[in-house]
Parts: sequence; C-alpha cells; structure tokens
Amino acid sequence: MHDHERDLYRRHAAEGVLLLGGGAAILLQLADPRVARGVAMHSDFRDRPLDRLQGTLDYVYAVSFGDDEMVTAAVRAVNARHAPVRGPADDGEPAYSAFDADAQRWVASTLLASALTLHERLQGPLETETADAIVRNYRLFGSRLQASREGWTDSRAEFDAWWEERVAALQVGNDARAVARSLLCGTSALPFGSRAVLPPIRLITAALLPPAIRDAYGFTWTPRASRTADAWLRAIAIVWPRLPRVVRHAPLHASLRRVERRSRYAGLEPRGRR
Repeated sequence: MHDHERDLYRRHAAEGVLLLGGGAAILLQLADPRVARGVAMHSDFRDRPLDRLQGTLDYVYAVSFGDDEMVTAAVRAVNARHAPVRGPADDGEPAYSAFDADAQRWVASTLLASALTLHERLQGPLETETADAIVRNYRLFGSRLQASREGWTDSRAEFDAWWEERVAALQVGNDARAVARSLLCGTSALPFGSRAVLPPIRLITAALLPPAIRDAYGFTWTPRASRTADAWLRAIAIVWPRLPRVVRHAPLHASLRRVERRSRYAGLEPRGRR
C-alpha cells in the first residue's frame, strides 16, 4: 500500500463524525439473512450495544492506524468473539458462520458504503483518487480476518456498481427488524440520558440508507422527515470542521489506547504506532 494512498484514507478514517453512519451500517449488515441470524442466535447486541460498538471500533481503528502488535491483538479479540457464531440451515433459515469470507466482505462493504455516503453528505463529492484509496483500504477489515483480497473491488466506480446489485438482493427479515427496533427505539440497555439523542440518530440513520432498505425496515419517510435530516446534516457539516482535532479524533485515540492495553496484557510489547 503506497504511503500517499494510506494518508488519503487515514485523513478520512480519523474523523469521529463517521460514527454517525454506524446505525445505517448495522442495519445494512442485518439485511443479509446470514448476519441477522448470527446476531439473533449468538449476539448480546441488544443487551450491550455500546460494548459491541466499542469492539467494532477497536478493530477498525487498530487495523487502520495501529502497529503490527495492536492489529494482532484486535484480530485475536474478534476471532475469539466469532468462534462460536455458526449454525446449520434450519427451517428455511440460512446456514451462517462468522468466519464466512463473503459475510465478512459484506460487513466491510456496509462500513464503506455508509462512510462514503456520510462523508459526501457532509463534505461534498470525493475526488476519484481519494475515493479509490478509501475503497481499497476498507478491504483490510475483511482480509485481516478470514476473507482474502479476492472479491473486493479496486475502485469507487466498481464498488458502486457491485453495491447497487448487492443491495437489490437484500432481504430484511424479522430478526433484522427486531434488532433495529431495539437499537433505534431505546429498548437496548443504553446509558441514562442517551435516549435523548435517539430521534436525530434515527433520522440520520434513515437518511443514509438506500430507499428500498429504509422502506423494508418500516421507517416513516416523509418530506418533513427528509428536510429535518438534511438540516441536521447541514448543521453537523458546519460545526464539525470547526472543532479542535483532539475532539474530532477522540474516538480513534480512545480505541487505540484500549487495544494497546490489551496487547500488553496478552504479552505483546507495542513498538509505537505507525
């Protein structure tokens, strides 16, 4: 990976505002029946949503910004969580495995698609060179696990074409809707006071979803809802660049500190961040 390309990606990935796309990415992941069934059967996501979010962030940031030891620690943690997540096809439900390479590529692609959509809603269209660099770097989230580089596109144009075809084949089932209600309607075990931010998060999440997926989840999407979501995104686009970098990059540095501590506990001696 060329240093220039990695720098283009890291300038994008370091911005904590991308976390606003997390809800859309999760709902897209669950629209794949394999992922939805694995979550329904094995995950404590509905009871500990912030813990699950933290685990995902730690992995993503370690792979993107950490040194070799931190990446090893993050991959080990994910593989340990994934080990029991598997099951056969049953009563019309698909077989599933957290080690399924295609499912891992799908999860990485939802993170990419949501991040690209949010980035461009806030900052305008990405230049082709930057967008292509972002696409190529997101494949690391799968290839650091069991997914190989095979099957991942090399450009934004190729990814968009693949994405459109893949989204058209998604099926939002009952398991996916149940998790979505828990996540976005305040029935998860969220910290006190956090439910106050759910209304704008629901709007932004719905705004970032492809229309067909938004409809399948049952979002009520009226012109007023669209205007309100646009207003929130415009406000964020104005305020976010004016915040100090230490604030904008706070989630990144918090995650790297957690992963670094874990790598030490695992008997690995970090050599400093790349």
